[in-house]
Amino acid sequence: MDKTAPHPLFKLATELGPLLVFFFANGRYNLFIATGAFMAAVTVAMVASYIVTRHVPMMAIVTAIVVIVFGALTLLLQDETFIKMKPTIVYTLFAAILGGGLLFGRSFIAIMFDQMFNLTPQGWRVLTLRWAFWFFAMAVLNEIIWRTQSTDFWVAFKVFGMVPLTMLFAVTQMPLIKRYRLEPVSLEASEADAGDVTKG
Repeated sequence: MDKTAPHPLFKLATELGPLLVFFFANGRYNLFIATGAFMAAVTVAMVASYIVTRHVPMMAIVTAIVVIVFGALTLLLQDETFIKMKPTIVYTLFAAILGGGLLFGRSFIAIMFDQMFNLTPQGWRVLTLRWAFWFFAMAVLNEIIWRTQSTDFWVAFKVFGMVPLTMLFAVTQMPLIKRYRLEPVSLEASEADAGDVTKG
């Protein structure tokens, strides 16, 4: 099934919207109400993404599952620890998937990022390794923040710290992507190559 390319603003809304709901609900009420609102917002974002594009990125699915599971534990047990550990679990899981894939000669970064570009095998390996280290570093950073800072500080950093840092890291990978990018083969070139093979 062909995937419909969503408008950039729609994609941004489905990714940042739930985090903003989490931030404002925490500021207005408390972490437990914010957690419930976060779970609802993540679910709405996934449904909206599927309705518009008939597709939900793998990273969004994994993140939503962890949010719902750890959010439910937070609410049922009335323990903030679970929702605070959610980023650590997600980042560690992504790092393990990418790192484990490399050990078996597979670069899963293309699947995680929904095949937004096409690179050479070497390019995929280098990009996968970099993102694996990045996710691991973010997991460690989340542990440091939530264990040493207040809940309000952690919530603010989760929304206005982790997201910008990740976006900045992604931007710094553009030179690598340009260096190893595979240019798409045009239809005319493919037909010409097929003609040469036939003549040969």
